[in-house]
Amino acid sequence: MSGGRIFLVGDNVDTDQLASGRYMRGGIEVLATHCLEALRPDFAGSVRPGDILVAGRNFGIGSSREQAAEALKHLGIAAVLARSFAGIFYRNAVNLGLPVLVLPDLDGIEEGDRATLDLPSSTLHLTDKVRAVPLEPLPDNLRALLSDGGLVPHLKRRFAAQREAAR
Repeated sequence: MSGGRIFLVGDNVDTDQLASGRYMRGGIEVLATHCLEALRPDFAGSVRPGDILVAGRNFGIGSSREQAAEALKHLGIAAVLARSFAGIFYRNAVNLGLPVLVLPDLDGIEEGDRATLDLPSSTLHLTDKVRAVPLEPLPDNLRALLSDGGLVPHLKRRFAAQREAAR
């Protein structure tokens, strides 16, 4: 379980807001410091490892830049929960090991709420409110991929197991 504070954003947060093309040349360290600054200037400086980003519909729309998910992961965001995701952002996040889960109902979730995410049960626990919020469950293959830290570590682990089994 990972836990932290809830940061709320609205609908249609695009990849340029997450990873502005203006800062691409600076690498992920620079890019992450500007994550969401057009929408929330305080975001990159306020977020701490374990915090959870909660969004409305169409999170991650726009270009296919994987740096959008990478910036969030670099800042320590434990997961992104949203009403819906752009397909390419969703896949980029999973491939990088950043949990992304659909949160059908945002009612009662507020900025700054303390929360923990139980990925195996697909549940968000609002710690101070003593409330469990169900999330859409991830398929087993995606949960395994996230558990291994993303696509590359998952494949390395799988291929190592296959080599070991062949011996």
